[in-house]
Formats: sequence, structure tokens, C-alpha cells
Amino acid sequence: MNTKHYHISSVIILFTLSLLSYSVSAQRNLAQYVNPYIGTGGHGHTFPGATTPFGMVQLSPDTRIDGSWDGCSGYHYSDSIIYGFSHTHLSGTGVSDYGDVMLMPTIGKAKYFPENYAQGFSHKNEKAEAGYYSVLLDNKVKVELTSTTRVGMHQYSFPKTDSANLVFDLMHRDLCMETLLVVQSNSRIVGYRKSKAWATDQYIAFVMEFSKPFEDFTVTNKKGISTTEKSISDPNAKINFRFISDGKPILVKVALSPVGPDGAQKNLEAELPHWSFKTVRQNAQISWNMELNKILVESENKNDLIKFYSALYHVMIHPNVASDVDGRYRGMDKKIYKAEGYTHYSVFSLWDTFRALHPLLSIIDRERTRSFVHTFLNMYEQGGRLPVWELASNETDCMIGYHSVSVINDAMSKGITDFDKKLALEAMVKSATWSHLGLPAYMANGVISIDDEHESVSKTLEYAYDDWCIAQFAKQIGNEEVHKQFLQRSLNYKNTLDPETGLMRPRKNGGWLSPFEPREVNNHFTEANSWQYSFFVPHDINGHIAMLGGIERFEAQLDKLFTESSETTGRDQADITGLIGQYAHGNEPSHHMAYLYNYIGKPEKTQVRIKQILTELYHNAPDGLSGNEDCGQMSAWFVLSSLGIYQVTPGKPDFTFGYPLFNKSTIKFEDGATLVIDRQRTNEQDQYIQQVSLNNQAYTKSYISYKQLLNGGNLSFKMSSQPSSLFGKNKQDIPATEVDIKDWVSLPVIEATSKSFKENTLVKISASPDSKIYYTVDGTQPSLQSSRYQKSIEITNTTSLRAIAVNESKVVSGVVKADFYKMPSNRKVEIKSTYSAQYAAGGDEGIIDGIRGDVNWRKGEWQGYQKQDFEAIVDLGKSQKLKEVGAGFLQDTRAWILMPTSVEFFISTDGKTFKKIAEVKNMVAADDYKEQTKDFSALVSKVKGRYLKVIAHNYGKLPAWHQGYPFSGDAYIFTDEVWVK
Repeated sequence: MNTKHYHISSVIILFTLSLLSYSVSAQRNLAQYVNPYIGTGGHGHTFPGATTPFGMVQLSPDTRIDGSWDGCSGYHYSDSIIYGFSHTHLSGTGVSDYGDVMLMPTIGKAKYFPENYAQGFSHKNEKAEAGYYSVLLDNKVKVELTSTTRVGMHQYSFPKTDSANLVFDLMHRDLCMETLLVVQSNSRIVGYRKSKAWATDQYIAFVMEFSKPFEDFTVTNKKGISTTEKSISDPNAKINFRFISDGKPILVKVALSPVGPDGAQKNLEAELPHWSFKTVRQNAQISWNMELNKILVESENKNDLIKFYSALYHVMIHPNVASDVDGRYRGMDKKIYKAEGYTHYSVFSLWDTFRALHPLLSIIDRERTRSFVHTFLNMYEQGGRLPVWELASNETDCMIGYHSVSVINDAMSKGITDFDKKLALEAMVKSATWSHLGLPAYMANGVISIDDEHESVSKTLEYAYDDWCIAQFAKQIGNEEVHKQFLQRSLNYKNTLDPETGLMRPRKNGGWLSPFEPREVNNHFTEANSWQYSFFVPHDINGHIAMLGGIERFEAQLDKLFTESSETTGRDQADITGLIGQYAHGNEPSHHMAYLYNYIGKPEKTQVRIKQILTELYHNAPDGLSGNEDCGQMSAWFVLSSLGIYQVTPGKPDFTFGYPLFNKSTIKFEDGATLVIDRQRTNEQDQYIQQVSLNNQAYTKSYISYKQLLNGGNLSFKMSSQPSSLFGKNKQDIPATEVDIKDWVSLPVIEATSKSFKENTLVKISASPDSKIYYTVDGTQPSLQSSRYQKSIEITNTTSLRAIAVNESKVVSGVVKADFYKMPSNRKVEIKSTYSAQYAAGGDEGIIDGIRGDVNWRKGEWQGYQKQDFEAIVDLGKSQKLKEVGAGFLQDTRAWILMPTSVEFFISTDGKTFKKIAEVKNMVAADDYKEQTKDFSALVSKVKGRYLKVIAHNYGKLPAWHQGYPFSGDAYIFTDEVWVK
């Protein structure tokens, strides 16, 4: 140990503290209004433990170790058992991970397994503050936690005993794949852990020091108990450190590093060379107050203050610092790099956070936003593309879109430009031309259909917005070719807008999905239904309005969104919560929609809805969030909306007005400027903006630019109990977004009774009235030299139909595709079981139509059966000799779809009396999580008959090892195609 180094570090820290105390004197204690319990109940998925702003360490109790949905953060307020205190946690995600480096205090005989060392607790003996957590366990051990950016500090107060224990369980929560733990002395251990969960290859190193030497330690693993092993590499190892307690606290410091134990050691030396728990706790609160003081709000309503500052607190938990004090970090390729001139970060929930969290941080933390962009570009260089949902240097590919382009473009539009712009555009284009998740079909045809990819509507819409972001970025740096290409792509949303219903509707085999229920939650939308995606055109709101036929219809559709029944149909989707009509504030696609009234000159309707959401869907309580916190997005919406502003279109640096919640708000900018937002009202009924002034000058627009905000000054809202007849009404005062391409042609629509037929089928093709349609029937690309469509086409054989629309200016649409399959005309099927309406494969004949489903069952080509066997009888039309019989099945264990345990085949000549001719046993393990298809087939000889019966036996209840246990239930059988040779 280098004593001199510690001495210098102590001097630096003392000097830093003196500077902090000087600056803190001007700070308000806003941390007192932070309630970390908000979101720990219900489905908020937050945690109450100790962390610092954007810190690497989130030191918090774990009340759940099963990876259940409501246990994603490791803690749920409804629980009464704590399994331990670990150093990494996720705030508000919908998938479980983290919970690394766990310690748990016990007394008496060493206990090594969770069911034995877990302890009860009561919330009355628990306390959570910004940067501090404490609890008195039922075993009378008081636990106190605090942290620096990269170091967690524990304080354990045991009763007097010679068997005060700390358990270190390496297999805590996620699957530990590899580990090394070295006991260097009786007060210090070092090591690392590689684990697999949502992040499939996570590495974390640590250095752990105790303020008091332990007397001895024991290790248990599959080999038994050892008291001498000082270098432990068994992932199943559980270590018990025994201390003699004299009643004085035992402290533990745990430094983390994504690089290695040497990095953890440097972090420890730089951030926590002393043993003063009180100092660390005070410094953590100081760091929070420095961040929280960036926005000052004033209110006589303490609950509103708590809601606001708890929201701002949650905004600042993720993303997390992911580089050591020396700048080193682990890249996407798992190599070690050094961040020069910026800080490297991790945990980017971009599908959520591009909407409000990143726009908010671009106002109050431009420097951190710059680091985010640098982080993205390094991830691109190391991993081949920009992050989608990055976690611990892993791309999870969770959610959809490539929304890092939104964050980069938004930063650029706001003057945050200190990065390699040429590299950024290269990365954007690469991410937008990747061969996955429906992008090939989107690029080739201008739309993703059900036949191409699941969640087709949502992906088409979000790709279109991201493409607009790329176009804007390219324009800003002078690349006109890329600008034109991606601006054209950004209008692809029009290909999924059904003019008849005015809603975004799935495309299937060239036409519209029918029947269509916009309230149905299914695999064509991402955690939503049609209502909750039909207003996601943030980059071309004016174009969307025009396509619907004008303002009146747009307003009627928007009104209906909020007044429809809140009932949904189809799949049960836990994320669809916080419903006002079909508006779902508990999930992100809806978050901008209440502000859209401003874009049609009806700001009074925005004001009413925003006030309703602010006051009814956020509460000072554990279940105070209407949905997952989602790494700060839910709270960022509240912060911005409370200030009376919201950026509907990240990348266009305008903020539109809503309903200011506070009488006075002050935003402090990094350059020293301030903006005071004040609200003048006389009573609660004053919910409408009557007049606005900016720097004491009348301001009639219902939006304000980012530049105007950052210039500072005073923004004043005069409220009234009646809507204004002037504010935000004139065309020049209404916000707008519009893609400036006047000559654009939507895809034609192919209509047919079904995808398969027996004798013939008639096909119609329609397009906009000013367009001509050209088509081919051999699967080749149509052109102006192809057959021109004049009337319905009769199809008598299996056919691949392709069509384009061409307007008077010779502008050509994308290619619409439809494939038609001719079935044997004499075959019929009778299904004895009942398939799920969600998984119908086009009806009964879907299992004999010759169209085979692939492993992506979400596209709808499979029939699904739950809580029952699958039984069907195929009528071959006449008695025939059979050579082989078979049926296809699918397994996706994560989705509860398992292979049948066995499949039996029977033959009959009269359809009444059946004889068993074959049985095929399943050979695919139920716990094989690979998505796969398999034909259960059997060769038969000397068999003749007309009716073939197939019975596939369901797996039944999902077992305890299943990922969804105990919330999972009965397995599905998914079948597609019963066939005979």
C-alpha cells in the first residue's frame, strides 16, 4: 500500500471538499424533497438504495432474486424479506439484470444460501434519502449504505457477538459464469465476476476492504466447505466472513470497475481513502444538491415539491459512469480503451429516453450530453453500430428503432457539436441499413408488413422518424445526398396509415390486416395497440394532418384517443397502464400526444390534458408512477411538463407549451444564465394560458425555441379559468413539423380474400386517384414497362404478385408484395381444439395451406393452443396410400411455447373409426431456449385411408426452472402445417 499516495489523495479530497462547501453555501437543500420510494411499488421498478448522480454504484437492498417482472430493480415495496445488499441496480426497466457484488449480514452459525441468510424487515425500520439508505433487519443488525461515484460504503451495526457474519454470494440474482476472488488479507479481498442475464457477457471487478479484520472465513461450493482456500474461482462459491463484534459499527468499502481489480483499486484510492461514513453520506447529498439546484421550483404544496425533485432525482440515475477515474473502460468488443476528454457511460434505454430525458439533459447538462455522443460513437467503432439498448458494454437489442441517431441529431441542432460529425453520419447510415429487424423490407418496399417482421407498424413508424433525424443531421453538415435519401425514407410512415380508419394499420400480404380492431394488443405493435401508435409522426405532423384530410378529422381522432373506452383487447400487456381512454401514459409511445393539440391551434386542450396527467398520474407514494420508470423517461416527462414545456420532436429544437405546475421555476444553465418561469393565477380553476410574455414582451406563440430558453430571462404565463381565443391560434403562432417533399407516392394496396385458395381467387389493386398501377405476377420487380393494372386479376395458380404506383410526375412508389398459394382443392380440415384468436394463422385452413411459418412466430403464420392438446382431422378428399405423415411445431421457451411431448397419427376410411399408425416422441429439451421449428414425421407403409387425425400433446404447466416462474402458467403448442406424402 502506498501511504504517500493516500496522503496526497486525502489532501486533494479535503481541498475539493472546501471548494464544495464554498459553492454549497449558495445551494438549497433540495435533497430533502427526494423520496426514493416513489416507483418502488406498483410497476415503477425503481430501487430505494444509495447512489450519486449518474454513478457507477447503485448500492441497494434486494428483496427479489427471481428475475420477476416487478423485481427488475431487485426491490419491490410489497416485500418483507431482504436477501442482501448489492452494488448495481437498474431503475425502472422492464427486464431484470444487475445485482452485482452482494453482501448480507447474519448472526450465529454461518448461512450460505438465500433461503437461510435472508432476513425480514419492516418499512417502519427503513429509511431512504438521496445518497443514503438504512434498515434495521429482524436479526437486529442495522445496515446503512452510502456511496461515491464508483465506491459503495456499508456500515453494519451488530449486537455484541463473536459470530457477526457477512455473506458474499457470487451467484446472487443473475447467472455467474466465471469469477475470481482472492483473499489478500483478513481485511481485504479483490476479484471479478462475469455474469449472464439480459447483458449476456457482463464483467465487473471489485476491491473490498473491511474496517475491522475478520477472524476467519469459510467457503461453500459444490465440493463442500473449505477454510483455507484463499483464491476462489468457483462461480457457485459463497463466502462467510466472521467478525467479533463489540457493538461498534463494522464498515466495508467496495470499489467497482468495468476494467479490472487494478481499476477498482485506483477508484478506491481516488474517491474513498478514508473511513468516515458520515463524510461520504454528506458528500453524496452535496452532489445531489448540486444537480438538483439546476432547477428551482417554488410551491406551498410539499407533495408537488417531492414529486418534482424525486422525478429530477430519478432522471439523474441513468445513464451511468462506466469509465474508471483514469478514463479506462471496457468497450463493446470487450477490449480496454481510454476515454480522452469525455466520460464514458453505460445503460442507454434509448427507445424510452430519446423522448424526454435526453431533451431535458440537453437543457441542464450539455456537457454530459456531449459525453453521451462521444460514447455512442465509440460504441459504433467498437461494436459496428450505434447502441439500441446498451447495458454493461452489451447490446441487448431490446426494443426497436435506432434512436441514438435522435440524441445525436438533437445535440447537433442545439449547438453541441464537439464530436466527429463525419463519423457520426457514417454510424447513423450504418445503423439504418443493418440487415435485421425488418430493415431490408423497409428499405426495399417502404413499409414493413406482417409477413416481413413482427411489430411491423411500430418499426415502420420509428424507423421513419429516425430517418428524418439522419436527414436533418446530413443537411446540417452539408451532405445533400444522404439528406435527400433519408428525407424520402422518412415519409414511409404514410404506407401504414389507413385512410379509411385514419389509424396506423398493419399491412398483410399487400393489403390491410382484416379484421382490424385498433384496441387490440398484438404482435404488430411494440407494447401498444394501434391507438397508441397512430399519432407517432413527430417529424411530419403537418403531413400527417393533411393525409387525414385536415385539422377537423385530426382533432376528432385525437379527442377519441382520450375519450375511447380504456378497455383493450387481445394480449395482456403489462406495460399498457396509466390509461386515459386509449392514451397510455404508463408507456412511452403516448408521451407526446397530449401536446399535439397545439399543432392544430387548440392549445387549451393540451393544457387540460397535461394538468390532468401531472396531477392524477404522479403521486408521492411507492406506487406513484403509472408505469415503469424506464431509466428516467417517466420522470423526465414530469419535470419538463411541470415547467410548462415539452419537446415533441427531438431534433427540431422547439419546445411547445403545456401547463406550468409551479408558480415559479428557475432553470440555471451551465454558462451562468438563468430562466425564470412564472405562473400567474388566482385559483385552482385557472388552468388555461391566457397570455404569455417573454422578457416582459408579449409572446403569442404556443412554443419557444431552445435558443430562446438558453438565452435566459423571464417567461411568464398568465392563467385563466377560460380558454384564450387568441393565444396559439394564428398560423404563425402554431408549432409545425413538415417533411418538404411534395411529390411522394404511397404504396398500392392489394386486396384478396385470403393468401391461399383452392380453385381461383380475384385480386384487386388500388392506389391514390392520380396514380397508375403496374404489376408483375412472376415475382420480378415491376416497372413502367410492366403490365398496367386495369381491372381485377384472376389468379389460378401459386403466384408472386408485385405492384407499384406511379404518379403524373413519374414518381414511383415502393414495391408492394403479395404471394398467393394454391392448395389441393379436395382437402379439408376440421380442428377439434380451439386456437387463440391472437395466433390463428389465417383460420382453420392455415395448417394445410402450404405456407410454412418460420421461427418468428410473431408474424402470425402459426396457430397457438394453450391449456389443451392440439387435435385436427384432415380430409384428403379420397382414400389414398400414405408414405409419410407429419406436422410442424415450434419452440420458444421464453415465450411459453414448447414442443408437444408427443404427436400421434391416426387413419380412417370413414372419418369415425380411427386406427393409430404412428407416434413421434419429442426429443427437444423443454429448457432449450433456442427458438426452433421441428417436423414430427413418420414413414408409414401399407396404410390407406381418407381421414388423417393428428393429436399433439401439450407440455402442461411450466416448471420452476422457467424464466417466468412463478408468474408463468400453461405452455402453448404452436403448430403450422399438417402434411401427407
